[in-house]
Amino acid sequence: MPDTSWMNWPFFESWHADMARELDAWCASELPGIDHHDTDAACRQLVAALGQAGWLRYCVPAGPGGAWGGKLPDVDSRAVCILRETLARHEGLADFALAMQGLGSGAISLMGSAELRERYLPRVARGQAIAAFALSEPDAGSDVAALQCSARLEGDSYVLDGSKTWISNGGIADFYCVFARTGEAPGARGISAFVVDADTPGLRIAERIDLMAPHPLATLSFEDCRIPAAHRLGEAGQGFKLAMMTLDIFRASVAAAALGFARRALDEGLQRARSRRMFGQALADLQLTQAALGDMACAIDGAALLTYRAAWTRDVRRERSTREAAMAKMAATESAQQVIDRALQMFGGAGVVSGQPVEKLYREIRALRIYEGATEVQKLIIARELLKN
Repeated sequence: MPDTSWMNWPFFESWHADMARELDAWCASELPGIDHHDTDAACRQLVAALGQAGWLRYCVPAGPGGAWGGKLPDVDSRAVCILRETLARHEGLADFALAMQGLGSGAISLMGSAELRERYLPRVARGQAIAAFALSEPDAGSDVAALQCSARLEGDSYVLDGSKTWISNGGIADFYCVFARTGEAPGARGISAFVVDADTPGLRIAERIDLMAPHPLATLSFEDCRIPAAHRLGEAGQGFKLAMMTLDIFRASVAAAALGFARRALDEGLQRARSRRMFGQALADLQLTQAALGDMACAIDGAALLTYRAAWTRDVRRERSTREAAMAKMAATESAQQVIDRALQMFGGAGVVSGQPVEKLYREIRALRIYEGATEVQKLIIARELLKN
């Protein structure tokens, strides 16, 4: 039985706990049996199921009169974190499917025109359109300001040329939020953002990328890819700001996903420690095991406090949470790696058998220390915020 005492912390309102319980029950009923042999099909299935059940409605705002399809007036970071933590504890691919619907459409929620919001967001919320966030390039990952994909204005259209890589949902997305250089100023001030439908001529999937914990991932190529100027998000030159605003909303939820993986690992470790016999006693009776379990529990609670502080700061204080989100992302992903490693160690040789829960967790956690800003980048962000203040 997972520990739910954290739901009593003062970061939450009563409806957060109700939502967590309902989602946990839904996961137990609906997620077992996901076929991982066809990752693309599994993700499409999960997006549709999450949309039909109403969980994706937390990933977009409601809009005027509910026109954008969201559950709440604004995206609630605490809700997104709870959703991701719960889904990750049950099924990592389900967490991925929900997270990308939020991140992939986040730029539209923030700066899309009324027409773009009404066209894309309701379909995202219903699970009828798969979203993707196309920012990284072969030579511009952590250094976003170095991106080279270009967009030139020709009449009432923009023409995109260049490439994007490490794009989650690449190959199955129905649309991409693409960040490209429009040249209003050097560096970060000369980037704009656009919505590009997957079937737009000039956009192709150049390569599919296989990962140690599979999910849809691809390199995109743009060659004379013409889109309406009305598909620009916000003003020209605001793309870098928009990308950072989007990541600020969802970065804390990466920490929450890591928490979900870590909590599952602790549950698996506890069960193994109680049931495995060694030297005439249960593994749990050994002091080394007890010390490891103590370290794991403290690491999880410490990361959870940082994670939900970041979400609370944004939701309740209505303040930018750049530093708090960076701290949460760094602490939660790094500590989750250690928690999962210790849990796997308790399983001995069985822990590295393909298909075992802890083996799967071991593969799933590794990418979280890299994407949406590697740990080293989070340290720089934290230091920059400290020095700025």
